[in-house]
Parts: sequence; structure tokens; C-alpha cells
Amino acid sequence: MTEQTAASVVAVSSKETPGIPKISRPEVTLVAGLGVEGDYHAGEFVRHRSRAAKTPDLPNRRQVHIIPSELFDEMAALGITVAPGQMGENITTRGLALLDLAPGARLHLGETAVVEVTGVRNPCNQLDAVDERLLAQVAVKSDDGSIIRKAGIMGIVVAGGRVRPGDPIRVETPVGATPGTLEPI
Repeated sequence: MTEQTAASVVAVSSKETPGIPKISRPEVTLVAGLGVEGDYHAGEFVRHRSRAAKTPDLPNRRQVHIIPSELFDEMAALGITVAPGQMGENITTRGLALLDLAPGARLHLGETAVVEVTGVRNPCNQLDAVDERLLAQVAVKSDDGSIIRKAGIMGIVVAGGRVRPGDPIRVETPVGATPGTLEPI
């Protein structure tokens, strides 16, 4: 694996019940194999409500939701105000091009926590509760008809630990992995 540094955690959020927004916290604890302690989406098996209704025995590949704060800057330029946690993310970052990561990349957060990237978040209409224009900005139809998803990434916790605003993020990329090839999850 190759490594890169210079990114940090801006905010951490969780919520015991489904839906958005999540609540900003001074810290969250990541639990290996489960997700964010006390968060609705933590668990070994799929927790996303519509997916759990259809296939409750599938592994939970959406334990942690991570969004770059640069997306909020992009939205602010369009007159759309978004704050950490409002889009349902657990971790808000700065200085890391999350959507350009390779599948299987590992994010080392704080002292001990490690999240393995599983895919790009597939945004849903809940985002319209933040601003009626938001979903259209983070799920953009390209000229070829494909959808460009900009609502962050999902991952699983491979090593637990506390994560706080200001913590550094170190990226470990699997050898031979192709950056920017994350699939929607």
C-alpha cells in the first residue's frame, strides 16, 4: 500500500435514530466491524432502512459516511448552506479528495481508528429537507446519462478508536488499486 497525508477531520456526528441531520459531537468512537458507536447505521448487517427491508442479512458496507467540507464550500457558492452532519455524515473532512480514492483505500483517523472505503454514497431525496436544490447538485446527470455522485463516501471500520475534530487523516492506498473508481453503495 502507498500512503499520503495532510488531511484532517473537521467535524464528527452521530444519531441514534434514522434520518438527517446527524448531531455534531466533540468525538465519536469507531468500533471495528460495526461503525460509529451509538449511531443508527452501526451494525454488522445492513442498516439502511430500505435496503434492510429487502435484504437484512447482507453485510453492512455503509457503517461510516464521510463527506469533504469542500463540498459545503461548493454549495455555498450556489447559495445552498450546508453544515457538518446535515447530510447524514459521521465524519466531515478537509484536504482530502474523497471521491478520487480507490476502492479499499484505508483512512487512518486520529490515533488508532481505520476506515476502509467501500464506495460512493448514493444520495437520496432526504437531502431535499436541507435545501430543495441540494440533491440535484450532489447527483448530477452527465452528458452521457451517467450520474456523478458528490455526496461523499462510505466505509467499514477495520480498527476502532476515537475520532475528534482536528485529528489528522492518513490515506493508505492498496497497491495496484485504481483511484477514482469507487462505485455507488
